[in-house]
Amino acid sequence: MLSALSVILYGAAVLVSLLLIALVLVQPSKSGGFGSAFGGLGESVFGAQAMSHLSKLTVIFITVFFVVTLLLAVVAGHAKNETTTSVVAAEATAMTPDVSAKDVKKVAVETKEAAKKPAPAPAKK
Repeated sequence: MLSALSVILYGAAVLVSLLLIALVLVQPSKSGGFGSAFGGLGESVFGAQAMSHLSKLTVIFITVFFVVTLLLAVVAGHAKNETTTSVVAAEATAMTPDVSAKDVKKVAVETKEAAKKPAPAPAKK
């Protein structure tokens, strides 16, 4: 089950990634590229200082994207550890029989007696 934090982080990751894609596509490249396919859309919309502002905004979005991705990894890893721990604890509790001290002593005596006996010879074919 996804927690509320996971849903918020996944939503933020998708939103930031889509904004980052759009931001990179709007930027004109040095060789013309895809940004100039729209007729220099980035420069006409954002003005003459578009490159410096778009570059700064790109760095900010990349940083936010990496932080959100790392937080998602931490939350997912923490949730997986909690689930694994609770499942193992439940199985161990369910599988643990009620054992008394007499039963433990009985098994210890039987084990010592069995260890004193010689091992049977292997069967011949």
